[in-house]
Amino acid sequence: MTIVDTPERRQLRELTRSFVTRAVLPYLDDWERAGEVPRSLHATAAKVGLLGIGFPESVGGSGGDLLDSIVVTEEIIRSGGSSGLIAALFTHGIALPHMVAAAGARTGGSLVGPSGGDPAGHHLVERYVRPTLAGSMIGALAITEPDGGSDVAAIRTTAVRDGDHYVVNGSKTYITSGSRADFVTTAVCTGFPGSGSLSLLVIDKDTPGFTVGRRLEKLGWHCSDTAELSFVDVRVPVANRIGEEDTGFLAIMQNFAAERLSLATQAYATAQRCVDLATRWCRDRSTFGRPLASRQLVRHRLAELHTRAEAARAYVHDVAARVAAGEPVVTEVAMAKNVAVAACDHVVDAALQLHGGFGYLRDAEVERHYRDARILGIGGGTTEIMNEIIAKGMGL
Repeated sequence: MTIVDTPERRQLRELTRSFVTRAVLPYLDDWERAGEVPRSLHATAAKVGLLGIGFPESVGGSGGDLLDSIVVTEEIIRSGGSSGLIAALFTHGIALPHMVAAAGARTGGSLVGPSGGDPAGHHLVERYVRPTLAGSMIGALAITEPDGGSDVAAIRTTAVRDGDHYVVNGSKTYITSGSRADFVTTAVCTGFPGSGSLSLLVIDKDTPGFTVGRRLEKLGWHCSDTAELSFVDVRVPVANRIGEEDTGFLAIMQNFAAERLSLATQAYATAQRCVDLATRWCRDRSTFGRPLASRQLVRHRLAELHTRAEAARAYVHDVAARVAAGEPVVTEVAMAKNVAVAACDHVVDAALQLHGGFGYLRDAEVERHYRDARILGIGGGTTEIMNEIIAKGMGL
């Protein structure tokens, strides 16, 4: 199976390339140094129809499915964008699907809510989903805690019912778009800490007791703001709970497939972009009177890098098509992420080496990809967690 290159998807690629060329490339270096992308970029992406790809029109999206989202992600990076830009601009891809599902709608290849949804779910769509897909709000997802890591079931941020509100106490860290977000879809423990009884609450940034802490400085993804969050006696309306109480763990797990495939796409697309950059450099750069590309060693190295990137792309596409078709391929999703990340790690390192001293400078695009690539084997479940999933799939 693969992602069929339909006329509609070719048009989607052209639209994405045009958006990147016009609205991203002239400003990306400035955003990297500023540590964030401007809010206006969300509105621009929404206006051209990219922000809502993968979300149904019934909730304010642009339609399409998981495969269309992959096409957009791939083309943004191959056109000169970056995985950091994807993280900053499309954080709603992990902040909104649970709400859409609770309303009874479906996001491409991710969650399916109850038939017809529920009134609370529709309230959340109107309050948060539509404005976010229109580019007028920014949402984030808060799961990770300072002492929790990948152990989602061990979440210690508590939410205690008090009439028609929950009282939330705890902290979160490594939250993508945490500084800019207007609301945060937050995983909380609605049982005793460590019980695994999790729920999802949507918490507005201006709620008393909710504090956005320090902005975290990172190795890569410089244009994507990352923050710590603190909750001290934060009162959140019960109406802001997503789905039924204690169903948060399942909702989080169900959305991991789409998130991991997005990261896998960012990985192979980054590898492909670095192959393109290295190939161009080796054609234009001469040493000892000859272009680098005229040397057999360099040609063979580029051929090997191209092969790795294309093989990763083919496997991720195959798994994504199976997910979109509704197949239960948890193990294969984990393998796809690891395969793409391994290819990316190898390719970006070799591509920077081929650039020589220039590749080590901030002026070189390949330098940004080298830094950005390192997070892809950590986010959405580490390589080691993926290997554990694969081992279980093998019956080990």
